[in-house]
Amino acid sequence: MYAIIETGGKQYWVKPGQDLQVEKLEAKVGDSVELKVLWAANEEGTSADTKAANTAKVTAQVVKHLRGQKVIVYKRRPKKGYERTQGHRQYLTQIKITDIQLRAQTILNAN
Repeated sequence: MYAIIETGGKQYWVKPGQDLQVEKLEAKVGDSVELKVLWAANEEGTSADTKAANTAKVTAQVVKHLRGQKVIVYKRRPKKGYERTQGHRQYLTQIKITDIQLRAQTILNAN
């Protein structure tokens, strides 16, 4: 099973057992969360119809909360004496895809 999910304004191609870092989710470590499904397909690679996204279900378990690498934002205007430096670290959540369900078919691969 494969699926394309959307979380935090971004889209991810996922399969069961995959670890993934997404923008911070409001869930505790160990909790199970359901993610919005945009597309899903079975293991033969045949894609499901567009209505399958409404019936498909992707479940993930929260592994941990962390912060991403520091990003430095530097602004400068030549000949004006203007310089600004600012740093940013994004809050992230690491999740593990435990289950993808497409209608009656289910793949469990949480090992």
